[in-house]
Amino acid sequence: MASTAHPMAVCVAVIAKENYPLFIITIPTENELKFYYTVHTSLDVVEEKISSIGKNTTEARELYLGLLYPTEDYKVYGYVTNTKVKFVLVLESTNTTLRDNDIRTMFKKLHNAYVDMLCNPFYTPGENITSRNFENIVTAMMQQD
Repeated sequence: MASTAHPMAVCVAVIAKENYPLFIITIPTENELKFYYTVHTSLDVVEEKISSIGKNTTEARELYLGLLYPTEDYKVYGYVTNTKVKFVLVLESTNTTLRDNDIRTMFKKLHNAYVDMLCNPFYTPGENITSRNFENIVTAMMQQD
């Protein structure tokens, strides 16, 4: 992979129903804490979107929440499972190659990996995710270009 390649995502987080992180991984940087802050601040927007979706009970529930908010350097996207587990992707604003469909596909891949990990009888739901397979899938998603 060329050194000029942009990562698809700079941060991927899985947040429990109760809003604590189950899994968070970032690209190596001197300021990883800002990604933790970005993910944490996005949870209010996620809750707002979930509650507004809940009011329209006639619609089928959309798991993909779309763009939560943009910052100067990043765009934050959200996804929520039927069990209210949240996925947050932080992408560089300069990454213009990704379309909405690509981001939906990334969330579906992440959701499938999460479901596979949940099927492991040694995993207790609500605990931090330590699955090497899950981490490998997420890392691969972050490195694609």
